[in-house]
Amino acid sequence: MGDDAPLIDALLQGLSTTFKIRDLGTPGFFLGIETLKQDDGLMLSQRCYMNDLLSRAGMSDCKPLTTPAAVTQVVSPSDQPYENPTQYRRLVGALQYLTITRPDLSYAVNRLCQFMHAPTTDHWVLLKRVLRYIKGTLNYGLRLSPSTSPDIHAFSDSDWAGCPVDRKSTSGYAVFLGTNLVSWLSRKQRTVARSSTEAEYKALADVSAEVTWIVSLLRELGLHFGNPATLWCDNLGATYLCANPVFHARTKHVEIDFHFVRDKVAADDFIVNFVSTKDQLADIFTKPLPGPRFVTLRDKLSVATHHPCA
Repeated sequence: MGDDAPLIDALLQGLSTTFKIRDLGTPGFFLGIETLKQDDGLMLSQRCYMNDLLSRAGMSDCKPLTTPAAVTQVVSPSDQPYENPTQYRRLVGALQYLTITRPDLSYAVNRLCQFMHAPTTDHWVLLKRVLRYIKGTLNYGLRLSPSTSPDIHAFSDSDWAGCPVDRKSTSGYAVFLGTNLVSWLSRKQRTVARSSTEAEYKALADVSAEVTWIVSLLRELGLHFGNPATLWCDNLGATYLCANPVFHARTKHVEIDFHFVRDKVAADDFIVNFVSTKDQLADIFTKPLPGPRFVTLRDKLSVATHHPCA
């Protein structure tokens, strides 16, 4: 990558003398991801991949839904094994690749992945709901647009003890470079958190590690200007823990490595600020949401619709 066309051409010419390469020009379709030019930037779309996925599941003509996960839980979950676990695993594995351009699917797909070893009929119903949501959003993709700001800001959130099976929490984060979403995650935490503050602090530690890597990459590319990254968290206890050692006597059960965040704050690499729950963009990665709330957050994550090519 670069903005010096003659230098790029010289590099490609030099590589071609040693390796058998071909310059394909402007990217159009790569590894199932289509790059669509828009007036305000680029759109990354996997429409063909989604159509193929629905066809493999036998759901090309299914009825679409507005959200990938239901807010209500099953009253009496079934333990009846699904008759075709191989099909379940193949489809869930394919859905994981789809989250490259569809962050709005991250939470639902992460939940499905937790039952790969022994899926039940209930898990198959959850999978079909995700596919029905995809059916209604085939024209959606990830929008990338020019940004005047080079600053990094990230949102982290956690759903404390949200899993009814083992009471582990789910962490989620969204990292923006300027106005563009560049990294996101939805993942169940490895240990049980004994307080909401601990669960939120673990999520902060995850996003801190990710932001540290992104800053390192931008420095190598000469695109980092030294401004500290801003992390947004909706738990006051967790934000206080990042800077105030007085609170540590109450949180000795929090593992030492999570204080990695504090070290980054002390070094002025990060600024941790409080954000209200209604403005918490990472909320979509930690729990199922009602339709209006889900659509609002999806729009803010730069997941937008595009017009399919003829």
